[in-house]
Amino acid sequence: MPMKMDLGNWQQAGNASARHGKALAIEARGLVKRFDGFTAVDGVDLTVPEGAIYGILGPNGAGKTTTLRMLLGIIDPDAGYRRILGAERPHDVAHATGYLPEERGLYPAMKCYEAIAFVGALRGLPLREGQRRGRELMEEHGLGAVVDRPIRHLSRGMAQQVQLLGTLVHKPRLVIFDEPFSGLDAINQGRLERMIRALAAEGTTVIFSTHVIAHAERMCDEVAIIAGGKVPFAGPVDVARDMIRPQVRLETRASDGPWRAAFPADARREGAMWHFSLPESGAEPLLRALIEGDAGILSLSIERGGLHEAFVAIAGEAAAKALSADDKDEGVRA
Repeated sequence: MPMKMDLGNWQQAGNASARHGKALAIEARGLVKRFDGFTAVDGVDLTVPEGAIYGILGPNGAGKTTTLRMLLGIIDPDAGYRRILGAERPHDVAHATGYLPEERGLYPAMKCYEAIAFVGALRGLPLREGQRRGRELMEEHGLGAVVDRPIRHLSRGMAQQVQLLGTLVHKPRLVIFDEPFSGLDAINQGRLERMIRALAAEGTTVIFSTHVIAHAERMCDEVAIIAGGKVPFAGPVDVARDMIRPQVRLETRASDGPWRAAFPADARREGAMWHFSLPESGAEPLLRALIEGDAGILSLSIERGGLHEAFVAIAGEAAAKALSADDKDEGVRA
């Protein structure tokens, strides 16, 4: 069933589109989903511009998969609305979307090119055309030697690549990956990153969920941070990072002096180094105080905050610890 929305929601969506300066691949407002009285997603808003690489970042259980499934129409929200590639009904644009679920699954007896064609057929691609494209895609991505091999004879990494190619075989305008890097070794992660960048360069919108901050920081134009079914931040990665004041690392010849008055309250000394947030007045007054106070600057660096620090500030320590635990678990499984 298409979700209803009022004129105020349409106005908000229009304003979001204007801010991005391009059409939106996804507009979602106030998405809510409950399961047996438990609220898995609680009022999620998302606006994803066309051609972007967009990350949904959060620990396992935060609501990432449920949100993606609502966007795709696999499940319907209990409240809110979503608009995908201009359509209120996700199934109306299923032929233009690709989806790689977190739980991978291919028929083990199928040959690789047949499996790719089958996934494409589910999105409306004629089977014979899918088989032709399947062979071509496997050759292009260095899998030509296993084109006719049954899925059951592939390594886990190769099977994931085949399913990924099946997600792309019908040339979708919007691709949604749920934890696509999960279980991949470093080489295959690098290949996937290059593929995602190539898709975006061709104008395809790519959305992927992840619990690994490094992937989101390295790959994404924008991110939505999700924790406890809510999205406390959604926007450009740089905006998230700028929410954290730059950090100063300073080593001085003198151990004390009037220049200490220029330090903020969070200044702490570890060995020979001072660590503190850059004062709101900026670097120039700090440098002036150090020089005029004869501190004797031996080394000074000002480092911009990373996405991890921003995540802690936005989502809280508990969510950050859960995210780190998920990352360690993934490393053990890989």
